[in-house]
Amino acid sequence: MTDLASCRTQAEADVVSRHLPSGYTAEPNAVTTVSGSASASASDHNSPREPQDSLSLQGGDIHREIFKIEARPKLGQRSATFSQPTTRTSSTFRPHDIIPASEQRAPGGFRRQFIQQQQRLNTVTTPVTRNFVSFLALYGSFAGEDLAESEEVSVAPTGDEEDTQPTETRPLLGRRKSSRRPVKPGDAGTVKSFFTLLKAFIGTGIMFLPKAFKNGGILFSSVTLIIVALLSCLSFHLLLLCRRRYGGGYGELGATIGGPKLRAIILGSITLSQIGFVCSGIIFVAENLGSFFEAVTPGRTMGLGTKKLIATQLVLLIPLALIRDISRLGPVALLADIFIFIGLFYIWFYDISTIATSGINPSVELFNPRDFTLTIGSSIFTYEGIGLILPIQASMAEPGKFPRLLYIVMVIITIIFASVGTLCYATFGSSTRVEIISNYPQTSKLVNAVQFLYSIAILVGTPVQLFPATRIIETKVFGERVSGKKSSSIKWKKNAFRTFLTALCGLISILGASDLDKFVALIGAFACVPLVYIYPALLHFKGVAQSPWIKAGDVFLCVVGLGAMIYSTAVTVSTWIRQ
Repeated sequence: MTDLASCRTQAEADVVSRHLPSGYTAEPNAVTTVSGSASASASDHNSPREPQDSLSLQGGDIHREIFKIEARPKLGQRSATFSQPTTRTSSTFRPHDIIPASEQRAPGGFRRQFIQQQQRLNTVTTPVTRNFVSFLALYGSFAGEDLAESEEVSVAPTGDEEDTQPTETRPLLGRRKSSRRPVKPGDAGTVKSFFTLLKAFIGTGIMFLPKAFKNGGILFSSVTLIIVALLSCLSFHLLLLCRRRYGGGYGELGATIGGPKLRAIILGSITLSQIGFVCSGIIFVAENLGSFFEAVTPGRTMGLGTKKLIATQLVLLIPLALIRDISRLGPVALLADIFIFIGLFYIWFYDISTIATSGINPSVELFNPRDFTLTIGSSIFTYEGIGLILPIQASMAEPGKFPRLLYIVMVIITIIFASVGTLCYATFGSSTRVEIISNYPQTSKLVNAVQFLYSIAILVGTPVQLFPATRIIETKVFGERVSGKKSSSIKWKKNAFRTFLTALCGLISILGASDLDKFVALIGAFACVPLVYIYPALLHFKGVAQSPWIKAGDVFLCVVGLGAMIYSTAVTVSTWIRQ
């Protein structure tokens, strides 16, 4: 034990000595010279000066203990104390983007490290959940935007802090309380992210593809769908590159790269596209329920037209729109996902069996020169998952694997979309309807059940799709930190606003119910094209691109997107007016 203690003392002394000025040491047998001693001064001129004890330096009793920390043994987790913590040197416990100590010692180094640390803490990285509703509720973010209900921050101490006695570890100020959900590190695996991406892209739009294939022809529509998928992958890649450099959501990228105006434009397009999705879903449900009632009550006139069924839906949608915590709809939304996939499996089964026995419908065209422009907008409308790309990437434990996963999912959903559009159009030909389930035998109880369940699935998902648009507009109108939790006046104002917005969607649905396929094409061309093709290329051009060729590619994609938006919108509106 004596040898061990002496070795330990010598090791500590060596560590301290490396930091001392010349002529001083931390050895236990060092000489301590008393200033002003005549005998000592007389002998100094005739003999070499021995190293002096470091305790004779100013503050020597303090800095000696500080320098000894490096030589102290690394204790286990359970035996470590506050004065002697465990030092973890493995790179596993260090963030990959931490600034080295040498750079932190430079002027402004501590400030840069603090800013980067705050950016990491503020990044929305939460795990993927079971269904789309819980996904939105937990993220509180659509397109990476913070859409959670915010409350006024309070600094009042909690009850536990008031009851406990003050200690050295108690903070001087009370903890700040906020209703915002705590940020959690992303821990979603590849499998969870894979299925979440599938659910993000497969929605209402897939049911509009059969009529879109009829409008464009089976060959032209297939080629258009593949081109749209490739351009969408390119745009998603550009958006991810911007996210990698600047961080934040879609609107935050716009503010960082292009300023507040670009952010407002991006959020406006998101709001417009979501309202378009809601209106098309309301029309789809009304037409499907109308066909369902006609099939189950043959020979009876119920007097329920599309407009009345839209108004009837508002009776259910308005109370659902007032729900702040939409995760309460989680079990119903999970059941709705099951209904959607049941409908898809039935479509595949019936179409394949019919084509195998009767062949392709003779009225199928390769190219329809009359209405082919409607196919472009409907195809873009189908890829409606761009708002969830950034949150899903942030939720992954390994975000670097997300691009490859996204491309795999894009290939799979393109095959699913093309198969549904091709098989349905090849089965029914020129008689293909917008509400495709109405084409199937209405005397079949299974068809009636699929038709009803699919309508309910879309109806239940409508408040979820309206939620991002509602929160974006509410934040603009009432302010980000204004909440109705403590003010009944604010709460009822927000309730009135949500009621008005839901009723407005119903009114738009009634106006667009005459031609649902044209309404879908208009939403896809006017609202979705900028989000998918124009804004990502613009952000990449202004904030990331360096090479002239890459910038030229961004400009080309912007021009193509702008031209497609103007042309498809103009042709769709003119076709709608003529008919």
